[in-house]
Amino acid sequence: MHWLADYWWIILIVLAGMLISGVKELRRVDVKRYLKDKPELPPHRDNNAKWDDDDDWPKKKP
Repeated sequence: MHWLADYWWIILIVLAGMLISGVKELRRVDVKRYLKDKPELPPHRDNNAKWDDDDDWPKKKP
C-alpha cells in the first residue's frame, strides 16, 4: 500500500477523467428522441394472484 501514498494523484486524475467522460457522454443523449422511440412494454403478469387462492389461514367469522 506504500505505492498508493506515492501515486494517489494518478488515481485521482484517472477518476476525474472517467467522471468527465461520463458527463460528456450523458450530455449527448437526446431524451426527447428516446422517449418518442421507446418500445412498448409487454403486459405485466401478476403471478402473486395465483397464490391468494391457496391461502392456508383460517377464514375470519364476522
